[in-house]
Amino acid sequence: MATGRKGSTSKAGGVRFPDDDEPPGSPTRRDDQSNLSSLIAILEKDGSYLVKAGFLKSHHCYEIVFTVPDVPTVGKELSCLPSCSPSRKPPSLRIHRINSTLEGVKVLCEYRTNQEGVLQEEITLATKGRKDTNLKVRLQAKVIDPHHGTPMLLEGVRCLGAKKDVLSKQSSERKKI
Repeated sequence: MATGRKGSTSKAGGVRFPDDDEPPGSPTRRDDQSNLSSLIAILEKDGSYLVKAGFLKSHHCYEIVFTVPDVPTVGKELSCLPSCSPSRKPPSLRIHRINSTLEGVKVLCEYRTNQEGVLQEEITLATKGRKDTNLKVRLQAKVIDPHHGTPMLLEGVRCLGAKKDVLSKQSSERKKI
């Protein structure tokens, strides 16, 4: 059967999905303590960490949970430093919670996609009381047009809905309060 594409013969191999018992260096792993899965940040050569969130849909809002493996220079009380980029309003990436766990630092954030392409957002985590103890984390995602289907999300990434839907829910909740 012809498909109209050159080289359409299948090759040996296949798609491999991460298991719940992935080793610590794997991109995704289930956190046994909270039954929430999270992405694992990968150490880069420059000392910063990279979190790959996979494919996301443009003009949507996502909840992303990732873990930065234990770093000895980072203390228990962490906060997120404000972004140095005043050009972007409102911010695309908002940190909701930072927890120190046995495995490292677990971060829960909200990411609002505005455009298509390979996008990166950078956050800086700092230990309270220590000026020189900063941890740079880059969140990277491939954002596709909303008309090109629905991407399969990685464990640790949850779609909260289209930006219009999420904004209307938040405004209606504020009116109730």
